[in-house]
Amino acid sequence: MTDSRSDDGTRLPPARAAWFGLVVLTLINLLNYLDRYVVPPLGESLRQSPLHVGDAQFGKLTSAFVLVYMVTAPLFGILGDRRSRPRLLAFGVACWSVATALGGLATHYGWLLAARASVGIGEAAYGSIAPALLADYFPARLRGRVFAVLYMAIPVGSALGYVVGGVVNARLGWRYAFFVAGIPGLFLALVSLRLLDPPRGIQEPPEERAVAAAAPRGVGVYAALARIRTYRRTILGYAAYTFALGGIVVWMPSFLVRERGLAGESASVTLGGVLVVTGFVGTFVGGWVADWLEPRVKHAYLWVSGVATVAAAPLAYVSLSSPRPHVYWTALAAAEVLLFVSTGPINSAIVEEVPVTMRASAMAMSIFAIHVLGDVPSPWLIGVISDATSLARAVLVVPIAVLIGGIVWIWSAARA
Repeated sequence: MTDSRSDDGTRLPPARAAWFGLVVLTLINLLNYLDRYVVPPLGESLRQSPLHVGDAQFGKLTSAFVLVYMVTAPLFGILGDRRSRPRLLAFGVACWSVATALGGLATHYGWLLAARASVGIGEAAYGSIAPALLADYFPARLRGRVFAVLYMAIPVGSALGYVVGGVVNARLGWRYAFFVAGIPGLFLALVSLRLLDPPRGIQEPPEERAVAAAAPRGVGVYAALARIRTYRRTILGYAAYTFALGGIVVWMPSFLVRERGLAGESASVTLGGVLVVTGFVGTFVGGWVADWLEPRVKHAYLWVSGVATVAAAPLAYVSLSSPRPHVYWTALAAAEVLLFVSTGPINSAIVEEVPVTMRASAMAMSIFAIHVLGDVPSPWLIGVISDATSLARAVLVVPIAVLIGGIVWIWSAARA
């Protein structure tokens, strides 16, 4: 970031603007995940409320959000490769903040379902555009670490969602949890309008930008992305990974209450604490190790993600099958560290695998694919299995999906 111009003399984004952008986008991502995970701790209260939300209906709240999220992401991918990215980000953050707050006013299940589904519109804008914008702020040699900072907001935001949802629900009721999660986003929507929007691919060599300039635009970009073999394999592994995580984050608070006998607030707060520590450690280690290996090992981002995820699978099984607290908490913490190792590297891999003018579209197509195959069906499926058998049996699909995701990433790295 010390040089002010690229190889062909084009002015690079000022360091101050780049770091300001990283801070703002990380704070938005933190709020993004707080909003997503404020819902799981409310499961038992919603079931006992006048809305009478059953397990399958509760699973649909997340599935509906993700369904809208993935369907609208391709639109924002195209817009993000052509229009003002700060304005699109501001729209997205404001949209999901208002929708979240409206969930607290629901008087029947249909209203609550519609509110949670609408959150997906706003988050699709952010999820498609933010990584592409960061790739234009920072050079390739820093991206693993920069993405690690961005995605450290996942464990912190998720933990805050569990804590805010659990504590506010216990003290004030589930409606206020939605208000607390939604309203602060309106401030960040205004701040995001001040972000710099540099030229696409400004950090890349001139010859790469010249090739990217000829890349397809509009809807045709998705057909072009589908022809990139390594990109396809990366997304396939990501879908299995998302299936696992999407299912367990929705059901883990209820699992601890029903199957392990914890109190609702205690389960949420403890989960939040474990999530913060493991997420920081795993995401930080993954970003730095992958950046260190990238000049030395071909496709290091994929190798790091795949090996860590395969190693997490048996630990995930132990954490969900052992009844002894010291065993399942230890196994859960170790599994989460390994799963978070891949958050920075795998998204770095995606932006590195595609032309620079297609990055927002690549992230959007990734969002669509990993959710339609991943956490759209998994919360609902676990709920259905739980209704038919028990929640203890239903969650055991998670370690299988984790293992599949890791194997696909290793296969992709080996064949790339």
